[in-house]
Amino acid sequence: MAENIQHKNDSNEEIEEFGQITVKNGKQNGVHILSIIGEIEGHESLPQTCKGTKYEHVLPKLAEIEGNDDIKGVLVLLNTQGGDVDAGLAIAEMIASISKPTVSLVLGSSHSIGVPLAVSSDYSFIVPTGTMLIHPVRMGGTVIGAKQTYDYFKRIQDRITGFISSHSAATQEDIERMMMETGEMSKDLGTILIGKEAVDAGLINETGGIKEAFDKLYQLIG
Repeated sequence: MAENIQHKNDSNEEIEEFGQITVKNGKQNGVHILSIIGEIEGHESLPQTCKGTKYEHVLPKLAEIEGNDDIKGVLVLLNTQGGDVDAGLAIAEMIASISKPTVSLVLGSSHSIGVPLAVSSDYSFIVPTGTMLIHPVRMGGTVIGAKQTYDYFKRIQDRITGFISSHSAATQEDIERMMMETGEMSKDLGTILIGKEAVDAGLINETGGIKEAFDKLYQLIG
């Protein structure tokens, strides 16, 4: 009894602190739930009023998952507005390189750098009302208006589009076209995809919810 209480306390703390939990049931032991919510935090801390995902929490957890034989698969739950490019790509690369089966599920939104995160898994789902936003790379602060700056922006953008195209059915040319679309948003460039539109664009494998995501993950594990 004491062991069960301690396990529940550990699970509650893991959810509260990191938005993560390892689910154990009769089908399979050790399906880890990794939630990526709010803004992806990079090298600068977000204000206390903002919900975010800290990459310094996620990267060690993914490394632990890879080395833990009791964990058989990973379900990634996404509801993110995007955030730091380097941090987002680092998490996406880690998810993509894990040897265990991974499934992602877009709930709400997976915008900006959330797109590489959504496609980084072995199989991906989006709920019918879920959204994905693809737009050009942006940078805050003072920017020097020189050719080298635009070349640097292009190289960053190529990193993102290259990763997305190599982990989905969408081509790099299609992704760049969606990034530069002018007719979708009144004051910005980019493309918003809702539910099945993301599947039709080749970014996501299938529409579905938590049941379909778990079923697919158990199938990949089994």
